[in-house]
Amino acid sequence: MSFVPVAELAELDEGPLGVEVDHSTEGPLPVVLVRLPDGEVHALLDECSHGAVMLSEGDFDLEEHNIECYLHGSRFDICTGAALTPPATAPIPVYPVRVEDDQVFVDVENPTKEN
Repeated sequence: MSFVPVAELAELDEGPLGVEVDHSTEGPLPVVLVRLPDGEVHALLDECSHGAVMLSEGDFDLEEHNIECYLHGSRFDICTGAALTPPATAPIPVYPVRVEDDQVFVDVENPTKEN
């Protein structure tokens, strides 16, 4: 796995954070980082699978672990990337996260297969 540093943990104190992660040959990849109330950090593609809109600009329900696309209202599970409500039906990629010394690392080259 190829983990790269993307943010300081303190940057997630104010809520979810959209970042761009260098992705080998494809250039920057938009990723949204979310820290749940239990402290667990998740990373997802920052783009709705239905409308190609940045999810980091939508609403989050951290208690229910979902994120909403502001354009058409599709909701996605923060932990698995699964599409929970239409019009989106396709999941979004979820990426492995590691936190070391208050630094958040993400591996965008190896999305998880849970969704």
